[in-house]
Amino acid sequence: MREMVKGGNIGLAALSEDAGSVIVSLSWSSASGDGDADVSVLLLGAGGKVRDDADFFFYNNPAAADGSVQLLGKTPTADGSEDRISLDLTAAPPDVERIVVAASRYGGACFGDLDDLRVTLADRTGETLLGFSADGAGTERAFIFGELYRRGEEWKFRAVGQGYRSGLAGLATDFGIEVDEGDEGDEHASAAESASGHAPASERATPPLEATSAGDPPAPAPPLQEPSAPARDLGRAPADHGRALAAPPGPPPRRHGGPRTAKKKVTLPDVPRRSLAENDFWREARLFPVPPLRSDREREMRATSVLLAVMAQVPEFGRRLTAAFGAPAGRMQTFVEVSLPFGDAPRRPDGVVRVERAGRLWTALIETKTNGNPLKSAQVQDYMDIAARRGYEAVVTLSNDVALEGSPLVDVKVDGRRKHKVALWHLSWAEVAHQAHMLIRHEGVGEATHAWLLHELLHYLQHENSGCHGFQNMGPAWVPVRNGIDTETLVQGDRRAVEVVESWERLIRQVCLRLGGALGQKVLPVQRAKRGTDPHSRRAALADRLCEEGRLTAELRIDGAPGILTIIADLRTGKLRTSVEIPVPDHGYPLNWAKRLVRRLSDAPADVHVEALVAGRRGPRGTLERLRPEPAGILPQDGARITGFRLSLFKGMGSTRGNAESGFIRSVDDAVDRFHAGVVTHLA
Repeated sequence: MREMVKGGNIGLAALSEDAGSVIVSLSWSSASGDGDADVSVLLLGAGGKVRDDADFFFYNNPAAADGSVQLLGKTPTADGSEDRISLDLTAAPPDVERIVVAASRYGGACFGDLDDLRVTLADRTGETLLGFSADGAGTERAFIFGELYRRGEEWKFRAVGQGYRSGLAGLATDFGIEVDEGDEGDEHASAAESASGHAPASERATPPLEATSAGDPPAPAPPLQEPSAPARDLGRAPADHGRALAAPPGPPPRRHGGPRTAKKKVTLPDVPRRSLAENDFWREARLFPVPPLRSDREREMRATSVLLAVMAQVPEFGRRLTAAFGAPAGRMQTFVEVSLPFGDAPRRPDGVVRVERAGRLWTALIETKTNGNPLKSAQVQDYMDIAARRGYEAVVTLSNDVALEGSPLVDVKVDGRRKHKVALWHLSWAEVAHQAHMLIRHEGVGEATHAWLLHELLHYLQHENSGCHGFQNMGPAWVPVRNGIDTETLVQGDRRAVEVVESWERLIRQVCLRLGGALGQKVLPVQRAKRGTDPHSRRAALADRLCEEGRLTAELRIDGAPGILTIIADLRTGKLRTSVEIPVPDHGYPLNWAKRLVRRLSDAPADVHVEALVAGRRGPRGTLERLRPEPAGILPQDGARITGFRLSLFKGMGSTRGNAESGFIRSVDDAVDRFHAGVVTHLA
């Protein structure tokens, strides 16, 4: 991997022969674990401006029609998350000269509050080609990490690292996007800015860079514009906007023209239509029926065929799943049960995906597992060898398991002597369901028929006979570890504790996918390990804590939530605790805070546990049932200063390792759903 310095540039062809399609990843960290930002991409033509507003890609315009740009969203990593962008450089229009990759923050937050600002670029095989760590960020609310630009027939990357105090609106305006300013002026804008529309030169966050290679264009200068409209008017709530208790939710920002207005797409309502059946015994006809299947092999064949057929017929869905694997945008065709020669006997992968663009083919072999069946290393190894010999680009494994960084589901050997590289990717059934849910419930697809197809796919995946229910078993180490904690015989360094920690991490990632799909929001696990920490070392440390404390802990960051949602599974007491901490305002009276909190939770469950957070000691606590007639009961009698309130719900923990009604996995799902619906929604 080539490590870049600010202002440095390099040709992608010098780093990889497979750089026609790349994945750009932006990452950062924060001490609190809840700092976040939103990525954006701009396609620039001659003169360093966009050709039109459609060349601006951000949360309200996440994909280009030609497939050249697609925002893939955030994915968990060992020490936080990465926001990924798929760029198909072969599909970029010829009059696009530069592709700018940036990010923005909101609500007064700036990039100086984040640590480890970093951008990496990987080729279609997933191999990281270059990285750039941006230092010195301060009050900037938008930040250009880097850009790709044409130099003759070649694409090059430049590490930029320049900031914008004016946020996303300023970044967009500076590159030619027409942003409606709305009625509300920026209270920080000076008279000179109001008159000229530009901020003075002293407002530049960083000085312009000069090119480091002869003949290359200079790096872009920071913006001069400081538009009067706040960046939040660009269309949705920010990614990192915790609310203090005293700030009631205000009206949504008024929507205007320009890049805010996305093309209307088809979504399906959450409430089903009234049934015309005479009684409950009438079963609605389904496109993908799920009768009792006789074997796992039949389940795998049917699940593969159903999924690949929908991918080929719903372009938005197929592109969303394959873009993360480096596939180009183009005509997709899918196949099942293909026989491919291999030694003495042919091999039959469960499926094949082919994408054609400009006369070139991208091909991936698919290996599917359902229920709790594990992937087989020897089988996947054969497909990797076949793909390498036939010039295919990828092998994709699909199962109910969730891949973790640093813990591959299968071990394969790659022959480094082969010039052609094959990428190995994994997809979980939970992620497939998440992407389908996001499209038909929240983001929309182009046609009503496509929405119906995705609805039928979801119905199939969620049916008890499909075998595609996602992660559903805590593993063979679960019962011995629980027993060891109960008898106090589990010691640090026990490998079984690490296995339980890995299963817990898989479960939490699946909870995030399921909850995010239901809400239409980003839901990600928060990991407070220092960036760059080895994932094996991090899990080993968590396993030692499990042995010592007998508890599994996870934190979830949910867009729009007032704080981090914490989940604690206490294996000693058999209790699950879900909680959130709410800060109090800088001004006001504690009694008013307590009354306001109780009013906002008027429809919350009576058994919600409320605790006042007092520095240095435990504060007063009680249930909502007790506090509703007398909110002052949550205040310290000695007048100690309150920093916030912690709201919690407790629930019995499932005992078995599986996904049955009495299982641990089901109990975690139920606890998170009840807490979010009963508590968090009343606070947002």
